[in-house]
This record gives sequence, C-alpha cells and structure tokens, in this order.
Amino acid sequence: MNEKINITINGKAITADKGETILNIASANGIEIPNLCYLKHLSPYGACGMCVVEAKGSPKLLRACSAVAADGMEIETNSERAVKTRKAALELLMSDHDGDCKGPCTLNCPAHTDCQGYLAKIAENDMEGAVKIIKEKVPLPAAIGRVCPHPCETACRRTHVEEALSIAALKAFAADEVRKSGKSVLPEIKKNSGKSVGIIGGGPAGLSAAYYLAENGHKVTVYDKMPKMGGMLRYGIPEYRLPKAILDCEIEEIKSLGVDFRNNVMIGKDITLEEIRNSHDAVLIANGAWKSTAIRCKGEDLEGVFGGIDFLREVALGNKPEIGEKTAIVGGGNTAMDACRTAKRLGANEVSVIYRRTRNEMPAEDIEIEEATEEGVIFRFLTNPDEIIGENGKVKAVRLQVMELGEPDEKGRRSPVPVDGEFITLELDSIIIAAGQRNDSFGFEEMPVTKKGTIIADEKSFATSLDGVFAAGDCVNNGASIAIEAIAKANNAAKAINAYLNGVEVSFREPVLSEREVTKEMFEGKEKQSRVKMPTRPADERSKDFGEVNLGLTREEAINEAKRCLSCGCHDYGNCKLIKYADDYCVDCKKYAGENHPAFTETKLQVIERNQNKCILCSLCVRECEDTAKKGILGLVGRGFDTVIKPEFRDSEVIKDCVSCRKCVDACPTGSLRFIQK
Repeated sequence: MNEKINITINGKAITADKGETILNIASANGIEIPNLCYLKHLSPYGACGMCVVEAKGSPKLLRACSAVAADGMEIETNSERAVKTRKAALELLMSDHDGDCKGPCTLNCPAHTDCQGYLAKIAENDMEGAVKIIKEKVPLPAAIGRVCPHPCETACRRTHVEEALSIAALKAFAADEVRKSGKSVLPEIKKNSGKSVGIIGGGPAGLSAAYYLAENGHKVTVYDKMPKMGGMLRYGIPEYRLPKAILDCEIEEIKSLGVDFRNNVMIGKDITLEEIRNSHDAVLIANGAWKSTAIRCKGEDLEGVFGGIDFLREVALGNKPEIGEKTAIVGGGNTAMDACRTAKRLGANEVSVIYRRTRNEMPAEDIEIEEATEEGVIFRFLTNPDEIIGENGKVKAVRLQVMELGEPDEKGRRSPVPVDGEFITLELDSIIIAAGQRNDSFGFEEMPVTKKGTIIADEKSFATSLDGVFAAGDCVNNGASIAIEAIAKANNAAKAINAYLNGVEVSFREPVLSEREVTKEMFEGKEKQSRVKMPTRPADERSKDFGEVNLGLTREEAINEAKRCLSCGCHDYGNCKLIKYADDYCVDCKKYAGENHPAFTETKLQVIERNQNKCILCSLCVRECEDTAKKGILGLVGRGFDTVIKPEFRDSEVIKDCVSCRKCVDACPTGSLRFIQK
C-alpha cells in the first residue's frame, strides 16, 4: 500500500500518495492548474511556465508539473504572484504566436457568424451541416443571405488573390437547398425553465432573440403591430430582393419552437408596456425604427411627399402609392435604392436619385446601384433639395442646390458644400425622402431616450432603467443599422435575458483572439479563381414586376465557390488551450513587440501540416513521437531563439507510420499541427 501524505490546496484538505506531483494531485481532486506542455503519460518538461503555484514558506514559485508534493504543504494555485507570472508567460507566448484564431470574415460579421465553418460544409456538399452552423448565430439564413450588405466579404482575404468569396449568396444557397429538400434544421430545446419572455417587435432582432430564448427553454411571446411577422425584412425590403414566401418559411420554423406570435398588437393602444411586464418574467423591446427621417426642407408637407420606409411599407402591404410619371428619391443608401427600383416597378417613367455627394461616397451596395442604373434609374449626384415646390397643395417640382465636395476633414472625408447661386429645377409628380429612419416612441413614453429619440440601454447587457426590461436593435442607442447588426445585438440581449432569468452573471467582454497581420505578398503563390457570378433576370424584364431578380447558383457553382475559401481561421480554435488561457487571463497579445521565431508551414510528413507560426515549442509532439509512438521522427532543430521543430527522416518509410498514428496532432495545444490526409 502506498504511503500517504496530507496537503492543502486552495484551502482544501487532501490525502494523496507520496511521490505524486502537485499537478497530478490537484487534477485528481478536480482542481485545474493551467498547463501547456504536460501530459500525464509523459515525463515533465516545464517549458511553458504556466503551472506555477505558490507554496507557503517557499521563496519561489513551484512548477506543479515537476514539483513533488511533501507532507504538510499548503498550496495556493491562484495567488497574486502565480497569476501575474502566468499572465506574463502567456503574453510572451502570444507575442510570438502568429496565427488567426478566427477568420477576418467572422470577425467583421457583426454576429460573428462562423463563415469559414459553413463554407467548409458547403464545399463538402453538406448543406444541412452548413445551415446548422449558420443558425448558431443567424436563425434567418435564407433571408439574411439575400439582403445582407455582407461586411464579411469586405474583410475576405481572397481579395489579396482576386475577389472576395460570395459568402452571403452561399448562406442563402445552403438554406434554400435544405428548405427545398423538405427538411428543417432546428436546435435542441432545453428543459422548460418555467420562465416567460415578452418580445415587442417581430423584426430580425425580435425573431432572433425569440429563437435563442426558446432554445434555452423559455416560453416566448412576440408582440408586433403589423399583420405579419418579419419587421423590416417584410415591410422594408422589396419582394424582388426577398420573396416573402421564403421569409414565411423561416418565421414558421421559429414558431415551431413554441414561440407565440401575436400580430396587430400596438403598444400604447391595444396593450401597455406595463401590462406586458406584468405578464412576463422579462421583456425585450425590439420594435425597430419605423419613422422616416425628415430633411427639414420647405414643402416637405405637400401631398406627394413620401418617407422612404413609409413608401416601401405601403407597397409591401399591397397598396400602390400615387407617385405619378416622374418621381425622385432623396438619399444614397440601400433604402433609397429599394425605393427607386420599386418606383420603376410601379410604372413611373422617370425615376431620379438625388444625392448630395458623388457615387464614390454612396453607402448603398455597388450591385444595387449598378442594377438600378441598368433598370433606367437616373442618378443626380452633387445635388440637394433646397425647396419642394407645390401647386394646389401637391408636389410640382423640386429646386436642387448644386453641391461640390469641400476640403477633407481630419479623417479625410470631404463634406458637400453648396455652390453659390447654382440651382436646378426638376419637375416631379412626387418625391420620396429616404434619408434615414428613427424610433417611434409611442407607447414607450416611460423609457429614457437619447437625443436621437432611441431607447437608452446598456451597451453590453442591453438592460434598460426598468428592472427586467431589455432593449436591442434599431430602437436602441445609436439607432438604425443593417439587419445583421440588429441580429447580433439581439443575440447578446438574449444571452443577457437568459442569465437574468437564471439569476447568474454573464460576461460581455470581447474574447482575446490572435489576429495575424497579412500582406498581399503572402498570397502571391495562390492560384487565381474567379468569383462566381450570380445570374440575374434581364433588366428590361425584371423592372416590370416584383419577381426575384437573382436566379440563384447551381449546386456545382456553390460548391466550387466555397472551395475558394482560404481557411484563414485556425482549424483547432475550439480546442486550443493557448487561446483559452489567454482569454481566461485577459492577456495583451501585442504587449511584447519584437523579432519572432522563424515562421514557415511545411508538409514534409505528407499527412501532417506543421505551421511553425503557431508553435510554442512545448515539445509535446516531439515527446509523443519519441516516447509513445517510439518513432523519433520529430526533433528540436537549432539553438537558442532560432530553435524550431522539424521532422528528421531516417528513411521515407517512416512517413507511412504517421497515417495511423496522429498522436502528435492530438497532443498539440495550439493548432500548430493539422492532418491533411486520412
């Protein structure tokens, strides 16, 4: 029988076998001591410096992986000195760790959708797998894939080779394919929590929050003032961009999770905010921004003046606003593009877009501008309404002030300034003001608001001044943005509400991530492959009806497009111990600047890719190969700072052993090793 000793770890009395290390004793008793270079079946190495602990009476920190416990020891694993030492070790390791935890596409997506993950599934012809990944962040993939201005593509590193991937279109494609197959990808619902949440607003924010709260076992009721759910996706996006039958399918899936939809319910008229609060354990306000912004121009109150959102909503409701033969849209965003293209489809012969800057400054997507131009829309750049002229109370013309771009400000932005005495008069039957949108505070008078009229909510927790009431989306703080931004905020609000209902605190800080700095030269060897071109209906045909403009991709096109992905993010991010600890200790990855170890990627082992950029020289792979696999293929090469790990072949036959072994890959704590052949 082994001789026993008694020690204390973090105040816990423990009896252990004599001769055991502090790390093994702690692990056997459910106490984690961070480590990056230790596996129980290998001899201690002590390279990472992470497992340091403090022993009472000892002047120095002990490495728990190699320090043998002695009877009567009192150990603190998280003393101030130990934590400080670990953090310093991590910051040194991260300063030499040149890799991307997540791809720039994911980081630039407001919802942090795992673009790389679902593109990989599409490349494998696994559409259900792709949709499952997408729905971890976006429960409306077919809709969002069609309307999102895709900031993910702006960040795509494929632009260093030729063109960005068609990420948004692939999202929609995968969702469409699953829908056409008659299947649904739904989350596993957790046990009924016995709690209920009332959500005010059935737009992208409200629907997303409903999805994730229902997933967590809460009873969710969504209240919306419109006849159908969808919010701006239904009433602000034209049919030719987003067919409502597709939106209906995705909304029905959310309903199938047990979410109760209550339409034609106006807060402040049919029910009060207080009544909703009394009916639920928590409330989320996500009522959007439904009021068009005025431009404070003389004549704006004339008959024939429409707000951009008001105009699109009326069309979506099946009405046909009287815009006449000649109309103009004021604005340069996507709402202005939706309005001008809708006006063409309603039969207006002459449709103009009035924008006070140039084409280069237009915030609308290039494709929207190009397709509007193809459909006959006239763009009148560097003009701004000075007065809307009326006759008998109705719009007759608009007087436009000619503008020019002034001197750049400190950010390099050139603001438009009037050209003295230069005006243009444009005869019109109507004018549509698409210069922005704002929150409607009717029914929410008790909520504190900003100067913009938006509801004030905590930027991270989305909690308002009323207990149990949260707010997210276009109605909050900075106001209206793109749908994926509203979804992202609603997702975080749902997490906050779930935590509130469970009586726990939730962290809202951004995770620590490693981000690689890249240059165009790094991609010089990549084969050029053109981006797939979305086929569209001819302009003279599509501008006459509201049928969908895009014809969609074939499965072969989608798979080939997905294969263009460079897989920038780390394949092993979810299992990486290095980044887990870096996040736990909130390290500054850029604290120590200086020369890095030699960096390269090699495939000499043929079945294993070694990325030296991510290697921390823990030597787990070397020791596994030597001590466990008994092959000794890997070794430390060089001396001092220039030391790297490389394969040292004695004969070519040893490569065959790697196919079935993979012990080095499984041992790597940083994703430096990757299997490339099975």
